[in-house]
Amino acid sequence: MTTTPVVGSALAPNYHPLPVTLATGEGAWVTDTDGRRYLDMLAGYSALNFGHRHPALVAAAHAQLDRLTLTSRAFDHDLLEPFAQALAGLVGPLLAGPSHLVLPMNTGAEAVETAIKASRKWGYEVRGVPADRATIVVADGNFHGRTTTIVSFSSDPDARRGFGPFTPGFVTVPYGDAAALARAIDETTVAVLLEPVQGEQGVVVPPLDYLAAVRRACDDAGVLLVADEIQSGLGRSGSTLACERFDVRPDLVTLGKALGGGIVPVSAVVGRADVLEVLTAGTHGSTFGGNPLACAVALAVVDLLTPGTLQARARTLGEHVGDRLDPLVDRGLLSDVRTIGLWAGVDVAPSAPGGPASGRELCERLLARGVLAKDTHGATIRLAPPLTVDVADLDTALDRLTDALTAR
Repeated sequence: MTTTPVVGSALAPNYHPLPVTLATGEGAWVTDTDGRRYLDMLAGYSALNFGHRHPALVAAAHAQLDRLTLTSRAFDHDLLEPFAQALAGLVGPLLAGPSHLVLPMNTGAEAVETAIKASRKWGYEVRGVPADRATIVVADGNFHGRTTTIVSFSSDPDARRGFGPFTPGFVTVPYGDAAALARAIDETTVAVLLEPVQGEQGVVVPPLDYLAAVRRACDDAGVLLVADEIQSGLGRSGSTLACERFDVRPDLVTLGKALGGGIVPVSAVVGRADVLEVLTAGTHGSTFGGNPLACAVALAVVDLLTPGTLQARARTLGEHVGDRLDPLVDRGLLSDVRTIGLWAGVDVAPSAPGGPASGRELCERLLARGVLAKDTHGATIRLAPPLTVDVADLDTALDRLTDALTAR
């Protein structure tokens, strides 16, 4: 069989990457095909919380590759229950309810879809919502994935335009407005679905009392609180879950990205046993969900997080980042900075003399200085280096950011 060569790129154009092609990575550093090194200040949107090729995670993957990689859920394997027990042990004490279950999937969007399905089925079978009338309250500015159901309640026109008709059953309220959220809950509501911190929106941190007020509204109405911690969780916010920073316990939490250690896609819904038990055999599943290779890596991720040292380190380093970035606002080089844990949303000041006109331009300037970052929503870039980054490397990246804001 012969193939016809493709002229130009064979990739569909659904991304607009920076002009760099990466070949290798180690810790917080990556190297491109020309041999130039860059500090990775994006960390795969938090999928690489432990850096590139963390030795414990690579070792776990290598060992499992020699044993068993896939069974499908038609059969059990010897790491499935240990993974579920370990993840429930790490996250369960941070959730509402006396007992907890784990439902493994692959991608973050799959985890969110799973939480939506579980919430609806629980609403019909337990809360008594009339059939096919369940609603879920969501927040403006959210990002939960890109499936057709999820983009149905996105407020991003790029995510929605051209993909209708949209799935009904969602009520959108302003993020950070607990009173508006409470008013939106009615007899058809089964859950409130929120990001504790809106990552894709630019690391938007809610008012300090917001999530606690949301929790009270859910309790008063007898509906579920579902926290999407796919970006904010597993250490990024300076705690195992970002909800901890606000002293709030959700009923269900969606996890992904860092759960796979940057090696394999792994996601999960962890939550109250009485909620997840409504998903019985045949009602939901995934061929690759909870596969042996994924469980091996995710078990190693849980081991890294169990002592709590990485979470504490993220909080300490995040305070350092804030101390470095806040003066840039005072100098007029940035218009705003938001930090929580080792995670920062940085808004450029287009009027600053010699400064970048957009987040994209700032990322291009950083690329020229050997730092990788990603823009969002025009004027914002996000900084989310690996939680294992050296302090000296972190300061190097922040020095180069300062330079990029003042010189072309």
